Amino acid sequence: MRIAVSAKGADLDSPVDERFGRARGFMLVDGETWASEHIPNTRNLEAAQGAGIQAARLVAGKGAEVVVTGHVGPKAFRTLTAAGIKVVAGASGTVREAVEAFVSGKLRGAESADVESHW
Repeated sequence: MRIAVSAKGADLDSPVDERFGRARGFMLVDGETWASEHIPNTRNLEAAQGAGIQAARLVAGKGAEVVVTGHVGPKAFRTLTAAGIKVVAGASGTVREAVEAFVSGKLRGAESADVESHW
């Protein structure tokens, strides 16, 4: 399973970025092998609007099946779920800790966005 985690850095020990659409980047992690890839999100950091939608398209294009993040807004949530990507909010700690928490069942899928637009 390919898990995209919003990240403040470019490795598994980077802190989880609490924001999805304006995250510094994403770590794409294979939940079984732990192979990982950093995906920069620089284009969306300063976007006036649409950052969540564009970030969702970015991770969908990389084959993510799950997104793990601190918080996700309504437009990003709709875009991710429309692409068939499971959304998990409420993550904290490092990317590694967030993936471990998801794989072990400590983090569960979100039913809706947990913040307003432009958070």
